[in-house]
Amino acid sequence: MRTETRTAMRTATRTAVRTATRTAVRTEMRTETRTATRTETPSAGKARDRGQVAIEFIGFLPILLLVGLAAVQLGLIAYTAQQAGTAARTGARSASLEGPHEADCRAAISSWLADETTCPASIGADEVTVTATVQIPSLVPGWDFDPAVKTATMPLDH
Repeated sequence: MRTETRTAMRTATRTAVRTATRTAVRTEMRTETRTATRTETPSAGKARDRGQVAIEFIGFLPILLLVGLAAVQLGLIAYTAQQAGTAARTGARSASLEGPHEADCRAAISSWLADETTCPASIGADEVTVTATVQIPSLVPGWDFDPAVKTATMPLDH
C-alpha cells in the first residue's frame, strides 16, 4: 500500500509542476504581448534619431538619379543603333535604284538624329553598300559615345 501511495503522490506532484509551469508560461506570454502592443513615449535617444531616414534618403538620392539616367541613356543608345540600321537599309535601297540615297537615308530616321548622320554609298559591279553613321546623343555632359555605325548591302536594280 505504501508503494501505491508514493506513486500516487509522485504523479500528483509531477502533474502540479507541469500545470504550474504551463500557467506561468501563458502568463508571461500575455504580459509580453500586452507590452509589445503598447505605444511607448520616445526616449531621449529616440528623439535624436528623428529625421535619420530622411537624411539617409537624401544621401542615396544622387546614386538613384545616376542609375536612372544611365538606364535612360542605355535606351537612347539602343534606339540610335536601331535608327542607324533603318537609315542604312533605306539608303542602300535608294542607291540601288540610283536615287538620292543620302537624303533618303536622313529622311528614314528621327529628325533630331538626322542632323549628325552620314550615309556614304559604295557602288560595286552588281551591288551597293551604304554605311550609316549616326551620332549617339548624350543626356549628361561629359558622357561621350562613339557613333552608331550600321551597314546594308542591296543588289543594283537598274
